[in-house]
Amino acid sequence: MTRSPAELQQLASDHLWGHFSRLDPGDGAAPIMERGEGCRIWDVNGNEYLDGLSGLFTVQIGHGRAELAEAAGTQGAELGYFPIWTYAHPKAIELAARIAALAPGDLNRVFFTTSGGEAVESAWKLARQYFKLIGQPLRTKAITRYLAYHGTTMGALSLTGVPAFRQMFEPLVPGVGRAANTNRYRCSFCAGEEACNLGCADDIETMILREGPESVAVVFLEPVQNAGGCFTPGDGYFDRVRGICDKYGVLLVSDETICAWGRLGAMFASERLGYQPDIITTAKGLTSGYSPLGAMIVSDRIAEPFKAPSASFAHGFTFAGHPVSCAVALANLDVFEREDIVGHVLANEDAFRATLEKLLDLPIVGDVRGMGYFYGIELVKDPVTRQTFTAEEAELLLRGHLSKRLLELGLICRADDRGDPVIQLAPPLISGPAEFDEIESILRVALIEAMEIIGMTATKRLAVT
Repeated sequence: MTRSPAELQQLASDHLWGHFSRLDPGDGAAPIMERGEGCRIWDVNGNEYLDGLSGLFTVQIGHGRAELAEAAGTQGAELGYFPIWTYAHPKAIELAARIAALAPGDLNRVFFTTSGGEAVESAWKLARQYFKLIGQPLRTKAITRYLAYHGTTMGALSLTGVPAFRQMFEPLVPGVGRAANTNRYRCSFCAGEEACNLGCADDIETMILREGPESVAVVFLEPVQNAGGCFTPGDGYFDRVRGICDKYGVLLVSDETICAWGRLGAMFASERLGYQPDIITTAKGLTSGYSPLGAMIVSDRIAEPFKAPSASFAHGFTFAGHPVSCAVALANLDVFEREDIVGHVLANEDAFRATLEKLLDLPIVGDVRGMGYFYGIELVKDPVTRQTFTAEEAELLLRGHLSKRLLELGLICRADDRGDPVIQLAPPLISGPAEFDEIESILRVALIEAMEIIGMTATKRLAVT
C-alpha cells in the first residue's frame, strides 16, 4: 500500500515519537525522507537536499550503496539472527579480527554493541570490573569534559555534560567529575595567548586529584568534541592527558562514536592525533549507518584479567554483533579500501576548511573549527568582542529561522544550541569541492537573512582572531 505524503504526515503526527524532537512541532511537521543517492536525499514531496550532516555523522560512503544492501540481504537469507552470548557466528568473528587489525596499538579485543551510547556504557562498566579484578575496587569514578556528549542511557548520560539533557532524569549515576573542554575560542586558561597552554589538559589532573586518584577508574574524551561545536585539541593535548592517566593509573577511553571511520582523515581519530587509548568506543560510520552496530575495542592489557577461568564480563545486548550488521560493516570497510575513502578526506579537508572560512567575512560568524569532514561554525553577536546571543535570541536564530530556512534552501545540517549557538557540518566522506561550494553558498544566504532578523549590522568585520 502506497500512502500519500499527507497520509504519512498524519500518521507521523498521531503515532511517531521522534528522538530529541518536540511532540508539538508548532509551525510545521518535519520532512519525511524517502530515498537517497550519494550526497543527496529526497523527501516524499520530491524536495531535494544536500546531506551536509551524513544523516547524523554516520553515512560515510553516501546513500544508496547497493553493495551494502546486497550484503545485508545475502547474510539475512543465510543467518538472519543469532546472539553472541556464549555463541559466535562467522561474520562477527571476521569483523572483530578486521577491526583489531585496523585499531592502534594492542587494541585487539572487540565487544560489539548496537550503538555508541551502549559502547560508552560498556566501557565504564568494563573499567569498574577491571579494577575489581586487579584488586583496586575503590576505582569506580569517571572524568569527562564540560558539555561533552557520550550518550543517553543512564550511565552514558551521567558522563554527558550537557545540562539540558540531564536535568529531567536526575539523580543520575554518581561519581563523575568534569574538566574543561578544548574550546580555544572561549578558553579561560589561554585567553589572550598565542597558542594553547594545555591548561585544559592539566584540568583533568586537577579533577583526578579532587576526586581522589585511588577512586578514579577512567577518563572519557572525544578526539574532537561534538557538543558545543567541534572543539579540537591543542598541540600536545593528548600527550599530556595520556601522561596524566598513566601517572595515576587511570584508563583512557577515546570516544570515537563520531570521529572514527574516516571522519577525521583516519580510520581512528586517536591514530590521526597521535595518542594510544586503552579503550575505543565507536559506532555510526562502522556500517555507514546502513545497519545498527557499535563496538568497544579493548587493549590486551585490559582484557587480560578477564581470561581467568572464573571471570566473565557480565554485560551484553541482544542485538549486539548481529550477523546482518556485521556483514554490512564488512562490506562498508571493503568500500573504504577499494575507493580509498580516507585518502579522499585527507586530499580534500583543506579545501573544505577554506571554503567554510569564506563565511568569516560575515559579522555573525565568530569561529570556524574542526578537522577532516567535521566542522562547527559558531555564531556571535559581535565578532570582535565574541559576544554571544541570549537564550531568547538563540531560540529565534536557530529554531525560529536557520533550521527551517536551511531546509528550504536544500541543506541538511545541524543548528545546535548545546552551548553557544553553532552550525555543525559533516558531509558524506565522498563529497568534494562542488558540495563544499554549495554548502557555503546556502549558508551565506541563510546567515545574511539571520543577521537581518536579529538586527545585526552587515558591516565587514574589523578583525578575525
